[in-house]
Amino acid sequence: MSRIGNLGHKMYTGELSYDFVGRWRRWFVVSTVIILVAFGGVLIRGMNFSIEFRGGVDMQVPAAAADEMVQPVINAVVATGNPAAEHPVVTSIGGNKLRVQTQTLTPDQAQTVRSAVAETVGAEVTDVAYSSIGPSWGKQISQKAILSLLVFLVLVVLVIWAYFREIRMSIAAIVALLHDLLITIGIYALVGFTVTPGTVIGVLTILGYSLYDTVVVFDKVRENTAGLLTGARSTYSEAANLAVNQTLVRSINTSIASLLPVAGILFVGAGLLGVGTLKDLALALFVGIATGTYSSVFVATPFLALMKEREPAYQALARRVASRRAQAAARAESAAREEVSDDGSGDAAVAVASPGYVASGPRQQPVRRPRSQRRGRPGQGGDRAGGH
Repeated sequence: MSRIGNLGHKMYTGELSYDFVGRWRRWFVVSTVIILVAFGGVLIRGMNFSIEFRGGVDMQVPAAAADEMVQPVINAVVATGNPAAEHPVVTSIGGNKLRVQTQTLTPDQAQTVRSAVAETVGAEVTDVAYSSIGPSWGKQISQKAILSLLVFLVLVVLVIWAYFREIRMSIAAIVALLHDLLITIGIYALVGFTVTPGTVIGVLTILGYSLYDTVVVFDKVRENTAGLLTGARSTYSEAANLAVNQTLVRSINTSIASLLPVAGILFVGAGLLGVGTLKDLALALFVGIATGTYSSVFVATPFLALMKEREPAYQALARRVASRRAQAAARAESAAREEVSDDGSGDAAVAVASPGYVASGPRQQPVRRPRSQRRGRPGQGGDRAGGH
């Protein structure tokens, strides 16, 4: 934990930084590939909507060793010969109850199917609970689900705009939310889980979580970019990238703390205990929390920075920052040359101009010539003018 704390401190202070915003092309390509795979799952496999959306018949009956009775019940329902019961959905609930779902049946067809189910599991016909949901009611549920999603997105735009006074932050947040929604829908199609009203509740919940994570990052972006245009310290993208680094460890810790109980619901509650009603909700929560953390870092903030960098004011800021850094680099290069000169290169030039001296560090020492080459000394006739 201390290492994580030290890592978070270094990223917060800028001592350690990763260029999330600058590598936006990489993240956008990854997201595009994932979304295309999700769309492929929807187009190829389609969405498995529950009878609450498409209408149909729901039957539940107590059964010992319900897991072992799933296939026999499917065979018994198909054997009734009802066209609406050719593809029944039979699931085990808690290991002691079976749930049978078919398309809409007439009263006589429903009675035939109930009798077949009861006979297969060794129960009375009256023990088979029966309920019918009409297609019109399912259509109303679908319309209300779509309407609730649209209302949610509109409120997101208004709330973020009112809080940050920045429409571009609202747009970036909506892009991140749609990113999470598309991935969640695609995973549901690929896995084959049933889309129930609980799924809709889970999707709205995870969109709220994703929005919360995005708002936390955007709040730090606003703090880092306050007064940015009055100077030339950094560009908008650099300030936004610092905000991502400063909130990254916090986002990861929050996500892990949220994913652990959801994973317990998904793998323990639905997998081991067989609580099928929790499975649809838990999968939406699990996928949504993970994608929400990803989108707030790799989608929302880079997309916001791209939009802001197109504004004339921030383009001028980028030019000022580049000019200032070029001047600083020139001064640093000049200072480096002077330092090299002080270390000995300047003395070498003096030594060339004055043969009587050699460079020895910062001071110059006179050169001692051999006696035979010294001029004007007694006894050294060869050095006197005129020779002999």
